[in-house]
Amino acid sequence: MTATTVRALRLADTAEAADLAAFLGRLIRYDRAAAVRLQVGGGAVAVFGRPPAFEVLAIRTARLRDEPSEAVPAAAAELDVTVSAGELLEAIDELTGGFALPAAVTGPPWTGVLPPRGGWQLVPGLPGPAALRQAVAAAVAEFRTRDEALPAAHRDRAERDRIGHEIWSRTVEDTGLPLRAVHAAQSVGFLRPMPENAPVALLRTGTWARLRTPYGSIAVRTGGIGGGAGGIGGIGGLSVTPT
Repeated sequence: MTATTVRALRLADTAEAADLAAFLGRLIRYDRAAAVRLQVGGGAVAVFGRPPAFEVLAIRTARLRDEPSEAVPAAAAELDVTVSAGELLEAIDELTGGFALPAAVTGPPWTGVLPPRGGWQLVPGLPGPAALRQAVAAAVAEFRTRDEALPAAHRDRAERDRIGHEIWSRTVEDTGLPLRAVHAAQSVGFLRPMPENAPVALLRTGTWARLRTPYGSIAVRTGGIGGGAGGIGGIGGLSVTPT
């Protein structure tokens, strides 16, 4: 199903539109040529993006309006299309919650390797949001300290990448979740201040892990997600929480 069949979507309310726009803006900040994959199912649209360097997928879901209209035909229930993140951002009308779909693009390899639709199991032991943000802040501070301590002759991209890889490959306590996934969640706005007792969880299926917050999810696969083998999953099993 492509954008030539389904021309527009309308989100449940303007808050959903504003939050989706903010998410797209953060992706574009990392990569102005970013692409995103959209899937519709269960009355919601899921937008998958890949912020560079983190080797994760960032997933933002938003509710769709229940009322059928000419602009949102029944075929939208099967929508699955890859588009430019920048063009999608420009199309979103935050006053109405609607947006026309940009033309489909040929996506990068990661768009064909999405998390599985089902089989997710809760993993215990994940710290709360405040502790996760503190872990990221401590890691950033460590990176800066170690970078500043490098002799001038060794302060190059390769050495900085080595330090960064060492720090961000660490796992969050005993959960097996790479710290880079938490860093990515904070960077795209998924760990921003949230209501007390907000549902933040870690789930796992096969080689995939998913950090889920009220604002979106970060999915990460062992060995990275760029172009490797793997099944095409998608929106199934992703929760949709109003913001």
